Amino acid sequence: MSQTPRLISMKVVQQLTSYSRTHISRLEAVGKFPKRVRLSRHPRGRMGYVEAEVHDWIDKRIRERPE
Repeated sequence: MSQTPRLISMKVVQQLTSYSRTHISRLEAVGKFPKRVRLSRHPRGRMGYVEAEVHDWIDKRIRERPE
C-alpha cells in the first residue's frame, strides 16, 4: 500500500525554509517553489503544500550550494 502524501500549512513551510509568506508566494508564482494544493472549493479556502515536495526543494538547495 502506498503512503498518502502529507499536506503542511504555510506556517510550517515558513518554519522549514525561514522565508516569509510573501517570498514563498513570489517563488511559487514564478515556478521556483512547489505549488500549493487547494483543500476546498472556496476561492479563499484552505491551501496546503505537499510535505515531500517542500523537503525535496530544500534538499535541492543544499545540493546546489557552493563548496
